[in-house]
Amino acid sequence: MRAVEIITKKRSGLALSDEEVGFIIEGYVDGSIPEYQISALLMAIFYKGMTPNETASLTSRMLRSGDVMDLSGIPGPFVDKHSTGGVGDKISLPLAPIVAACGAKVPMMSGRALGHTGGTLDKLESIPGYRTILDLPAFRAGILADGYAMTGQTARVVPADKKLYALRDVTATVESIPLITASILSKKVAEGADALVFDVKSGPGAFMKTFDEAMALAKSLVNTGTAMGKKIVALITDMSEPLGRTVGNFFEIEETLNCLEGSGPADVMELVNRLGAWMLIVSGIAESVEEGEAMCHRAVSSGRAMELFLSNVARQGGDLSKLRELRGNYRSEYVAELKAPASGYIASIDAWKIGLAGVQLGVGRNTTDDEVSPDVGFIFERVKGDRVAQGDIVARVYGKDKSCLAPAMSFASEALKVSSLPPAASPLVLEEISAP
Repeated sequence: MRAVEIITKKRSGLALSDEEVGFIIEGYVDGSIPEYQISALLMAIFYKGMTPNETASLTSRMLRSGDVMDLSGIPGPFVDKHSTGGVGDKISLPLAPIVAACGAKVPMMSGRALGHTGGTLDKLESIPGYRTILDLPAFRAGILADGYAMTGQTARVVPADKKLYALRDVTATVESIPLITASILSKKVAEGADALVFDVKSGPGAFMKTFDEAMALAKSLVNTGTAMGKKIVALITDMSEPLGRTVGNFFEIEETLNCLEGSGPADVMELVNRLGAWMLIVSGIAESVEEGEAMCHRAVSSGRAMELFLSNVARQGGDLSKLRELRGNYRSEYVAELKAPASGYIASIDAWKIGLAGVQLGVGRNTTDDEVSPDVGFIFERVKGDRVAQGDIVARVYGKDKSCLAPAMSFASEALKVSSLPPAASPLVLEEISAP
């Protein structure tokens, strides 16, 4: 087989065989197929799509490109959650210890900032000393001791996805449903989870801009994951507005602490509790959403979820004394204020434009080589529905240097809309999908 013939076949809209998919994945991982040919194939897949069989082949071949986490000997159930990416989406950070406090085991393999969205690993690494790359013994030890562990992909775990994940970001192929499905499921199966809950974002700040696109991805994840023998539920959630009151790496760690203390923003806690409830249902721990949400509330009010979070931070090398010292103080010296342009009600804050502003500030990445900054981003004092007077501060905006503030503020100003009437309430959870 030759890579160029496979690219031509997919460009023509024909289905690739399992052997052809395997040839491409193996060649990319071992370096025999160059990145420019993989880029061409990604674009062909983006435009021509993949059949369910092709998607299953891609997922399986990516999974088998490296090691699978061996969690044998650890009592389960094992469950994880994955978000397709949003702005201010720190949900995984409080969710994992909350679900672990309810008795499930959460082996969580996360990613870095991708385009305009933030990355869980970047947020965790804003805690001084926190290690996000764990070998299998450390991963197992964390799950045994704390009920969860947070890791990124090592060179040995799904190496095909590690390479493709970064390449998709810089070739404008992130939104491809087959590629997203294979990327997510290959990692989640490799980490050892028996059950999975997906948070599929829909709206301006999501990769899936429309509800129909989000529904297509949710169904692809549920159907492919179920075919692989996993218990799967997908929630479609709104990503029109940034989640919570912070966007930025350490800022979202601070908001996580607020959530675990019981004072998190209402939208963040609504999503944490709903996703947590479904994680407990697919794990067999809860029988209903109501029961699962009540268990999540108790995990926070008892203080157990916070205990597990702090234990995880220390276990993975984080400096707890530094975390406490930096909380509320870790801010870049380069700051601007986003002010209300008129009196009235905040009608909307466009998540997409805030995400683009965040890239300028140093929250996210334009290229895979870009560094992110821990002490930059947005801290919102007003959110959608709040009444404002002209000139009121809506958000404080922190940047990596002085020059980044002007372009970031341009995006942020475009994102903010004020109206004379309060906006209508809109649901955060739009749909819940499980296997038929």
